[in-house]
Amino acid sequence: MKVTTARLLAGLAAAALAVPLVGGSTAQAGDRDAGSSAVAGDFAAVDRNTTWTLTQRLALHFPTFHTEGLAITKDRFFLSAVEILEPTVKYPVPQGGYDRTPGKGIGHLFVIDKQGNLQRDIILGEGDMYHPGGLDFDGRDVWVPVAQYRPDSSAIIYRVDAKTLAVHEAFRVGDHIGGIVRDATTGHLVGNNWGSRRFYEWTVSGKQRAAWDNVSHFIDYQDCQYVARAKMLCGGVTNLPQTPTAGGAAATYELGGMALLDLSDHRILHEVPFQQWSTGGHVVTRNPLKLTASGSHLVLRVAPDNGDEGNGTELLTYEADVSP
Repeated sequence: MKVTTARLLAGLAAAALAVPLVGGSTAQAGDRDAGSSAVAGDFAAVDRNTTWTLTQRLALHFPTFHTEGLAITKDRFFLSAVEILEPTVKYPVPQGGYDRTPGKGIGHLFVIDKQGNLQRDIILGEGDMYHPGGLDFDGRDVWVPVAQYRPDSSAIIYRVDAKTLAVHEAFRVGDHIGGIVRDATTGHLVGNNWGSRRFYEWTVSGKQRAAWDNVSHFIDYQDCQYVARAKMLCGGVTNLPQTPTAGGAAATYELGGMALLDLSDHRILHEVPFQQWSTGGHVVTRNPLKLTASGSHLVLRVAPDNGDEGNGTELLTYEADVSP
């Protein structure tokens, strides 16, 4: 497969982004709002009793390593993943502002056809920044953060043209950024840091416009998506200790869930647990996740398992009917 390496200058992105996506005034922004307008309303009707049915398992026919984020276009899936060459190791005491070694790895953005075949493996990152995070597709570009695999570190924000697959470095951030979305009402980008404890808002050229703390401690968001209007839907997981007889903190339990956030005032609008399990034994909201809605019918696509777990990475589809 062809491999593309991103080594472009940070200033290219601002000049290349001709479509502002402000206030839904362009065809691109309007199409994106129309495509996601039902998600917020339908998701608000989801609760613990909602019945989710697994309707498809799509096997991915190539090494996928540790999956991170998912973006879906008309003809393709984009899946980010990190290939670990040397694991990070925690220091006995922090060193240089870090709690662990940088480790070594390779950041992948897989371009996949709808049959699960690899079309392109795009290598992203630089030096210690090799950990791709959650993805967002804004109707033209796929946005990808690639960070150091440790908190309080640094990241590069990339945009990838979904048609040509051309890669552009947008800007750099002095924190670990684990996920990103593009707000169609402002044209700005919103990213979350390690454990999604803090959010940032930037222009597409990297000027920080706002930062705020996550008021919810329910789950750590792993992959998010823009939802019309001015909302963000996130999925994620938190690891909780078991009872002492079941192994205690050494045998953690995965609590999964999803949350809807307001990008204008930063409120948590709705959040629910999600306890469906993968072949590899993971809660399915563990990492890549995207939700669509049509006529009170929800379709959730997830890819929770690593390439060496269970049946390998499978793109799972769950469906549910709700009454908004």
